[in-house]
Amino acid sequence: MIFLRGGPRRRELVLGGDRHTFLSFRFLSCELATLPYERFRESDNIVARINLPNMQVAPEYRVEAYASALQGLMRLEADPEKQLKYFDFIDIYADLDDNEHARYELEYPEEAEIMGTFSERYIRQGMERGEQLGVRKGEARVLLTQLQLKFGEVPDSVRAAIDEADAETLLRWSTQVLTATTFDEVLADNR
Repeated sequence: MIFLRGGPRRRELVLGGDRHTFLSFRFLSCELATLPYERFRESDNIVARINLPNMQVAPEYRVEAYASALQGLMRLEADPEKQLKYFDFIDIYADLDDNEHARYELEYPEEAEIMGTFSERYIRQGMERGEQLGVRKGEARVLLTQLQLKFGEVPDSVRAAIDEADAETLLRWSTQVLTATTFDEVLADNR
């Protein structure tokens, strides 16, 4: 068990009642706040690196611990989505104030630029994905409304096809509904 701050005095868990014990085990525990961050600042263990800000860090070394955590993240994690998630984790737990952030950007300009660009890119991509999803959902709603007005109740199989269709297909079907006489004619692939 890993604890950010403090840990239980007992190192066992026993579940049961007055007559029977159903589960009983001992566990190892680690209290991060008692570990000196210097021991792990060059670690190849990503869990240790991203938790540097949670370890015992003197106030004058908080920026260095933050930088070491981010450097480890960039070096040890290849998946961009995990990098972004762990970047947020490090940033939240480091909890640098404005002066410390300014010092970080001054002392670690290359890392600050990389992480800033990285974050902006993934935030922008997330917004674009959200916009695309919103457009697709809007087109699906329009098509369903058109189908209901023209043919009445929309069968589940047609709803499923609409849910699976991309934005381009939905737009094509929305046009085809104008001349179609059946659901099958709407969903026909007339490219």
